[in-house]
Amino acid sequence: MKALQTNKEFNELVKGGKPFVLDFYADWCGPCRMLLPTVEKLAEEFEEEVDILKVNVDEQRDLAQKFQVRSIPALFFLQGNTVKDRVNGLTSEGDLRKRIKKLAKAS
Repeated sequence: MKALQTNKEFNELVKGGKPFVLDFYADWCGPCRMLLPTVEKLAEEFEEEVDILKVNVDEQRDLAQKFQVRSIPALFFLQGNTVKDRVNGLTSEGDLRKRIKKLAKAS
């Protein structure tokens, strides 16, 4: 699973047209570490339809601020520059899968 490193990479994602999910996390966050294997599994499963990237809030403060991330983990489901859905906190694999499928169908 790829990590988003710069605002430039984010802008390229927006222009790319493919729907994407941003997983805002921090290395010190227990719930983030618990959710990571699920997100990585789904990133591999849906790699053809949806890009799923992780965003470290400690390293990418501008992006975290842009999305007004107040608690982590926080997942944003986007099509272009439009947030279609979001999840805060731990959630089940089934719930994430359903949201990713919905995002893929909307594109």
